[in-house]
Amino acid sequence: MCGIAGIVNNSSNNLVSEDAIDKMCRVIKHRGPDHTGIKCEGSVGLGMTRLSIIDRSGGFQPIHNEDKTVWIVFNGEIYNFQSLKSDLIIKGHTFYTQSDTEVIVHLYEEYGYDCVKHLRGMFAFALWDSNSDKLFAARDRLGIKPFHYCSNSNGFIFGSEIKSILASGKIESVPDYQELVHYFFYGYTPDSNCLFKDIKKLLPGHYIVWQDGKVDVNRYWDVIYNPDFNHSEDYFIERTIELIKEAVKIRLISEVPLGAFLSGGVDSSLVVAMMAQEMTEPVKTFSIGFDEQNYDELKYARMVSERYGTNHHEEIVRPDAESVIEDLINQFDEPFADSSAIPTYYVSKMTKKWVTVSLSGDGGDEIFGGYTRYKEGLLTKVSRFIPNEIKKFIQSHIISSLPLSSYGINSLCYLTLNNEEQIITKYSKLLSPFYKRIFSNEISELVNTNPAPIFSHYLSLVSNKDRLSQLQYLDTKTYLPGDILTKIDRTSMLVSLEARVPLLDHHLVEFAATIPSKFKLCNGETKYLLKKIAEKFLPYDLIYRPKQGFAVPIEKWIRNEWKDMCYELVLGEKALKRNIFNVNFLKHIVNEHMCGRRDNNYIIWTLMVLEMWFRKYIDSQIS
Repeated sequence: MCGIAGIVNNSSNNLVSEDAIDKMCRVIKHRGPDHTGIKCEGSVGLGMTRLSIIDRSGGFQPIHNEDKTVWIVFNGEIYNFQSLKSDLIIKGHTFYTQSDTEVIVHLYEEYGYDCVKHLRGMFAFALWDSNSDKLFAARDRLGIKPFHYCSNSNGFIFGSEIKSILASGKIESVPDYQELVHYFFYGYTPDSNCLFKDIKKLLPGHYIVWQDGKVDVNRYWDVIYNPDFNHSEDYFIERTIELIKEAVKIRLISEVPLGAFLSGGVDSSLVVAMMAQEMTEPVKTFSIGFDEQNYDELKYARMVSERYGTNHHEEIVRPDAESVIEDLINQFDEPFADSSAIPTYYVSKMTKKWVTVSLSGDGGDEIFGGYTRYKEGLLTKVSRFIPNEIKKFIQSHIISSLPLSSYGINSLCYLTLNNEEQIITKYSKLLSPFYKRIFSNEISELVNTNPAPIFSHYLSLVSNKDRLSQLQYLDTKTYLPGDILTKIDRTSMLVSLEARVPLLDHHLVEFAATIPSKFKLCNGETKYLLKKIAEKFLPYDLIYRPKQGFAVPIEKWIRNEWKDMCYELVLGEKALKRNIFNVNFLKHIVNEHMCGRRDNNYIIWTLMVLEMWFRKYIDSQIS
């Protein structure tokens, strides 16, 4: 596990210095504190910071091929590297390390860009081919590992984190207000753009080639929802168990201590159960809890620990968590409003005291249909029976004249939406239908304040699929890489901990996409098939309790311990002077929450994080 960074200048006369690459590496030293490697040759510079997991005594990057014409910096783990290496040796390739990184170099020599199709694991890498003066970079299929880049008239700059690109000194911190709109509605910036102008993310399942100043981005993988109706429920259960066991087993390869996050939910508990069957020593498990019982899942984590005899560790998170907020703002670079980043950071920090690698249950909800939003609610069903003419009348003559504070306005609005609009509304904190009332006139004139286009694009690609498959595909393309995997990567890497996600093994993901939706969402039971599997390994009460999620009591904290901070960040003079949002909207959202009329904690936290981001990354550049 590492951090990678690099520069390729357009002009061969514009040399890249080791000092420049070193600056880019220093700011991501937390991703790999064990070693820093730099290779500069003419107008090209590659750098990496290494967290040693495999081939700790060797495997120092950048790594090269036999004649040193191909160099690579790599972040991640390739779990099938040993079998790939054996095949490559038979084909005549010579290795000088025992690392998985070197396998990619020789795969590239053998298969070119198609080398990525042979890799099983999580990865982001950049490879310089001096024979053809081109940079080839790729990101894993699901987006477990990050890759950011900037391509302009000066050249190509890349980094595991945005802070590396900023540290290059070749780009200014300028906000992209179009992406700010997306951030506000979704809590993160989906798709390929970032909140920094001119910086992009390489999408999951894509590779990029830079040559002669031109960039070419291509997709090499996608998840295809093609249900197999020829097999029984029992077949899907048994085959899924086999694939989960294999995915867990291959992720136990490590030369350093290894453990698991244990939230007390089905996904992480199932991963721990599989680990316990494969390991010869007790699994080290790590959980956090809260004083507020509605958010505390420790008793369920303890059930699993006791059943499998794990070496269990716990901590309690309290409202003083605000002390870590600044660290998280610095770590994410972009504003990131998923408040579960706070407990994820705490559990990562605790876990790092004992191990260097931890397995996680992330991905189970997206792959097996676990979110409550996947269920069709009563309003969705009723909406189908309302004629379009009546819907349009309600929208234009009733809803548009009602204040946002009106009781029932969200439900009334939802009834008038079509299927796609309802989906986008659920993902956007129920605010997307009111987008014209949220932003200031200045922002509304500058950008398109409707957040729908990105999500509409992905929904259009699966318009012929059933509703559950549509939502799963949408989540796999947006929420999973943009929120869930970004969160687990940044918080674990902040403390130099490698997090592995077996439920996102692409073999398992591809198979799960063939499971008919009736086995994922059955009689209102989400994640039906995975819960049937869990019955074989976990306590019944754990499996069939109400879904909780990995949340923190932000609602209470904002009303109490964080109240002053909230008012200062959302309604303070500095925030209002930015003239981004309609002031009446901001006051309405905060006042509603503080008086207990409606829980607006997610919206308020989104605004608080945005303001903290402006002060850290934008104001500091201006002053």
